[in-house]
Amino acid sequence: MEIWVLGALGRTGRGITAELVARGLPVVLVGRDRERLVASGAKYVVADGVEAIAAEIRRRRPAVVVNTIGSYATTAATIARACLPGGHYVDLAADLVAVPRLLDLHEEALAGGSTFVTGAGFGVLATEAVVAKLCEGRPTPREVRVDALSSVAIEEGRAGMALAASIIDVLTTGGRRYEGGRLVPARLGADPRTLTLPDGETAKSAGVPSGELVAAQRASGAPSVVVSSGLAPTSPVVRAVLPLLGKVLSVPAIRRFAVQRLAGVRAKAAPRPRTHSWGHAVVTWPDGTTREGWLRAGDGMDFTNAVAAETAARLARGEGKPGAYTPAAALGVEVAATAGGTFVF
Repeated sequence: MEIWVLGALGRTGRGITAELVARGLPVVLVGRDRERLVASGAKYVVADGVEAIAAEIRRRRPAVVVNTIGSYATTAATIARACLPGGHYVDLAADLVAVPRLLDLHEEALAGGSTFVTGAGFGVLATEAVVAKLCEGRPTPREVRVDALSSVAIEEGRAGMALAASIIDVLTTGGRRYEGGRLVPARLGADPRTLTLPDGETAKSAGVPSGELVAAQRASGAPSVVVSSGLAPTSPVVRAVLPLLGKVLSVPAIRRFAVQRLAGVRAKAAPRPRTHSWGHAVVTWPDGTTREGWLRAGDGMDFTNAVAAETAARLARGEGKPGAYTPAAALGVEVAATAGGTFVF
């Protein structure tokens, strides 16, 4: 019944571990810094690198593995496959490269009796749950728009390689949207707008290539889906240079240099910019009917920690179904409410 948390010494790993411990679940910390792991006083496994972690998983067979080490496009498949057969896997991926790659392992997970869940955090679930709720018991809609508006307190410290790589990957992927049921290119930062939130605050958002896009399309079946994020640049000047910047960063040597430099940037502690984080969706049907909904949460990082822990806890209890899924598809939309979200329609 052990739940392993990979990258347990990082901010996200610490938060998820605390949530699991609060639920009374047996947690094992996995990392490469033996001294800090020993100092934690918790049960631990020392493993440096994806292959070493995978080998330990195959040898010791934990019930659930929660991956917080980032770079999910390159780490997820190796670690998830190490959980087969019968073990379960959870990650926090939210980009348009990693999420589809994990979902592509559906048949392997199904055959092995394992559940793989990707996007177990504010990214993906906050909008997926709203779309699924709006579409319950209704025919396939014509189009869907979702907005991911996270509000997160900044912790002092360096950005780190995982976050830096995620940011650069967004720039190099470029914009995407669904048209006619197919993913097609779109301008990064397209369709900027300012949303008035249910609590009266406002937030700016613009188009991004993110895992929410895949989740929203799967939850609705809509042929047309667009996603925007409060993290996307909305300044006209910045948006104008994004396509060129993405092409430059696509050069491998320049990408490596940019990731290393960005990872070393030290941020100052700062409170979250808005009272709440919001997942937002507008769904339109062929007859012109439109429905709108929101998911309200507190700090986006706290919600992410709670979602990942709740997902892992349910899988450890045998509540998942074999295959590879996003969170609401695996466990139902109520997982968002259990993790602290509130639906507003």
